Amino acid sequence: MSPALLVIAHGSRDPRHAATVHALTGRVRALRPGLRVETAFLDFNTPSVGQALSALYLSGVREVVALPLLLTRAFHAKSDIPAALAESTSRLPGLSVRVADVLGPSPLLLTALEHRLSEAGLTPADRATTAVVLASAGSTDPEAIAVIAETAREWRRTGWCAVRPAFASAALPRTEDAVRALRAEGFERVAVAPYVIAPGRLPDRIAAGADAAGADVVADVLGAAPELARLLLRRYDASAAAPAGLRALTA
Repeated sequence: MSPALLVIAHGSRDPRHAATVHALTGRVRALRPGLRVETAFLDFNTPSVGQALSALYLSGVREVVALPLLLTRAFHAKSDIPAALAESTSRLPGLSVRVADVLGPSPLLLTALEHRLSEAGLTPADRATTAVVLASAGSTDPEAIAVIAETAREWRRTGWCAVRPAFASAALPRTEDAVRALRAEGFERVAVAPYVIAPGRLPDRIAAGADAAGADVVADVLGAAPELARLLLRRYDASAAAPAGLRALTA
């Protein structure tokens, strides 16, 4: 049997968050019939990582690929998830957990962002006259911030007249400041593309900042985009092919 896939999301008090995560994992199941796909949350929602792994174990599963539903390797990927997995493997004899890479960076994420902007009303003809704010949740981790900045640079090379990173928390600039800066530089149209997976407090802050600064276009979160579902399976396949045994995300 193939290893089960356990998708580990952050969790939120906002019910839209869990609903979006479940919609995404449902799309993964539809793409890979026969693969067991379960969902766990680090906080606020259930099941927890330990609860989900215990349920898999009691059903007879002994091999699991744990996939962080995260766009960068920040604190949750480097600390929280490895700790939760280590706790479970220490009390569930014979359970093998392989840890997949986080989702970003990936060309599939850029494609998903493009589709969200298209849904918000932009056309290919708008690229040369539209500046984009790539608005992420934010992090205190320098590696994560550097990845967001590089993602913005890579996306700029696809034809947008400008792409600038912004953050809802922990780092600067804020979304509204990035929108105003682009407007001050003379760009005739400014769009905001939330680089977040599911709705919640920080995505709402991104949208509010975009509206306050007068952004012309505000896209939706990535959500259960088909590109994300395919990316989850890519990360799963790469990890499932790796040697068995618990591998720390920092390795």
